[in-house]
Amino acid sequence: MFVESFPNNGKPYLRLVEGRYHVKPDGKGTCKKVTILNIGPLDKFDDGKPDYVKRLKESFKNGNPLIPSLLPYVNKKPVKEEYNITFKEGDPNCIGHSKLYSNALIERIMEEIGIVNFITRYKQFTKLEFDLMGFVRLLIYGRILNPASKIETTNQNNNYYSEIIKDMYEYNIYDTLSFLYDYRKQLINWVNNRLISKFNRTTNVIFYDVTNFFFETDNPDEDENGLRKFGVNKNGKKQPIVQMGLFMDEQGVPISIEIFPGNTLDHLTMQTALENTVDSLNFNRFILVGDRGMYRGDNSYYLTIRNNGYIISKSIEKTSFDEKKWIYDQNDYIKLNDGFKYKSHIVKRKVKTDDGMKDITEKVVVYFSKKFYDKQMHENKSFLDFLDKLQSNPENFRISKSMYGNIKRFIKNDLLNDKTGEILNSKDLKAKIDLDKVNKFKASFGYYQIVTSELDMDDLKVIETYHGLSRIEEQFRAMKTNLETRPMYVRTKEHIHAHLLVCLLSLIIIRIIQNKVVSYLNIQNDKNWNLGLSGRRIQTALNKWTVCEMGNGFYRFNDVDSGDLKLILDSFNISIAAKLYNKMQLRTLKTSIKIL
Repeated sequence: MFVESFPNNGKPYLRLVEGRYHVKPDGKGTCKKVTILNIGPLDKFDDGKPDYVKRLKESFKNGNPLIPSLLPYVNKKPVKEEYNITFKEGDPNCIGHSKLYSNALIERIMEEIGIVNFITRYKQFTKLEFDLMGFVRLLIYGRILNPASKIETTNQNNNYYSEIIKDMYEYNIYDTLSFLYDYRKQLINWVNNRLISKFNRTTNVIFYDVTNFFFETDNPDEDENGLRKFGVNKNGKKQPIVQMGLFMDEQGVPISIEIFPGNTLDHLTMQTALENTVDSLNFNRFILVGDRGMYRGDNSYYLTIRNNGYIISKSIEKTSFDEKKWIYDQNDYIKLNDGFKYKSHIVKRKVKTDDGMKDITEKVVVYFSKKFYDKQMHENKSFLDFLDKLQSNPENFRISKSMYGNIKRFIKNDLLNDKTGEILNSKDLKAKIDLDKVNKFKASFGYYQIVTSELDMDDLKVIETYHGLSRIEEQFRAMKTNLETRPMYVRTKEHIHAHLLVCLLSLIIIRIIQNKVVSYLNIQNDKNWNLGLSGRRIQTALNKWTVCEMGNGFYRFNDVDSGDLKLILDSFNISIAAKLYNKMQLRTLKTSIKIL
């Protein structure tokens, strides 16, 4: 039973009602609202204080109603509901079929970040007559819970506790991708505004990096405007790839993406990605953090003339001789402990831009880390061991063309046989190894260089801010593993964009869940999501959140009382009682989920 306010001849009245569930002869159930007590007009009882009706409802629920006439109806000891469910042989319910309920949480997050409202509004600008929102739901639910091809995703329509699309024409999923492509910039802007207003997104620092994804095809696009091109594949595969630039905010939540042909160099993506996405979001001044692949003078200039800043790493190997000399000079280093030291200075540079040579001033911060040194030594151990063995016993080595590529920079003169792909004489190779180059290579281990426009920022703050970039690698890892962004089966430019946009929106939802768990656990070092739940564990847990029909219109929840799933539910303050639910109660539970 519960108290409700209702209009009566234009005047608010109060009554006590109860929802009663009735099973029809055909086995289908309905819930009807029955009036238990007509309390009277609201103004007769209102004490003039704010939120009287809300306080009245809470008082009745707590067993101490503000209106005395309600006292007899208060359940001092609630009567527990009993369930009488019978089965006959041949009844379909004798065989259980679990249905996913976790899409209820995903849906509520989609509502809060504006996706549902956006799709509903912008559909009006089209002539689309099918259930566009239903297909968007399938794309996002499926990408988070059970990634699959587009057609296979439509086959998941009946996997949920309530069918998503009633009249399904599976190929409308490609029309949905086309819609998402057409309105991708507006959608990213819309979601960003919601994240700022509802989720306290801050963008004083934004992170940018580039990765690539391969396709299930061996043939690149012959069209010069195509996206599927051969490029530097980060995964060692020889399929055509597409480049994707990703921006991330300070909370570790993605901001936007931009797509490039697979043969586009990383540093050539930054300005276009900023122009096409971030610049249109009208952020206040931000500092962009990027890795060494982004370092180029015109990128730095582009940011500073727009009153933004940057913190970007720079390859020591590609640094000038004078700068290297300063880096390895041990003078002026500030030593924090035996494993870490740093220093900095201000430099002025001339950089080449489309408008000619321009002057920039930036701070160079370098540091030595014993942990970084050990990491580089471990990564290069087999190669360095090989060089040592080659020095001591060269006659036992025949060097292949691929091996030669690794040691080429340490050889004084090329000795490669272009016909056979082998070194002409391995005995001669020993004399050709440039030990000075090898020693300089090893001497660079442990050193790292960062350049920044923030001349007054503390050196350690520069280093700490740059290290936040590691979180964007977790974004890429999540996209490539639990979201299974690759390989791509779509081929057109529009559908590739839309596919990656769906992955972006799905990743935003996962990050919101992760941040909620981190907040619930009160983890101070919230830069490490895995201290809460990894993306894979969230995916596994959400797939356990299911219901199964018990008969007579009742449903039972599964696995909500243990493990990672319980942690997620507790984080969102979702309480699922140990009882059976009818369909109306399932819908009510979904609408009651509070994201904020």
